Amino acid sequence: MLEKLQYISQGLTLADQKNNILKALDAGATWIQIRWKQADESAFSLLAQQMLQVCQHFGAKCIINDHVQLAKELDVDGVHLGLTDCGIAEARQLLGAAKIIGGTANSLEDVQQRIAEKCDYIGLGPYKHTYTKQKLSPLLGIAGYEHIIREIRRQGLTPVPIYAIGGISSLEDIQRLTETGVYGVAVSGLITQTPNIISSIKNLLK
Repeated sequence: MLEKLQYISQGLTLADQKNNILKALDAGATWIQIRWKQADESAFSLLAQQMLQVCQHFGAKCIINDHVQLAKELDVDGVHLGLTDCGIAEARQLLGAAKIIGGTANSLEDVQQRIAEKCDYIGLGPYKHTYTKQKLSPLLGIAGYEHIIREIRRQGLTPVPIYAIGGISSLEDIQRLTETGVYGVAVSGLITQTPNIISSIKNLLK
């Protein structure tokens, strides 16, 4: 059973990344996605190595964004793959059946593709405008989530946990999103700015 809250790491420097992840773990985060698009390979690898050990100490899951080969080398808990990253099947072959493989989706068609690819969860978004990601896809809003989840059910597609992602900036956002039928949320900026909000988020997701 996957946790319903995923923290996506944020920070321009190694020190910022580590500090933000540690604060999230201290506040009760139990699933971390390490995402650091500005880093070179060596810096990202160093961060992933160090934070994997810290996550294990806290008993938290640790996955990394893209970097499938590194995920295999470090034996992290899994990867999150964008639509233009390594394919789900290729990642599964490399990492094995036990690892978590998540995939990004921006539309109903993407969700259908991800379900067919047998990923373990789908990060569907963006919900609203977000400052933590470049080249933003069209915003879904509440109506977009409602439509996609309604269509998944209508078509009888195999249920895959869907996480709302992108621009989630308040507990009110999370409350509204849970009412659409999403399984959970993946949050970056809100937790980075206010780590202690994690307990309140978890209460909403129960």
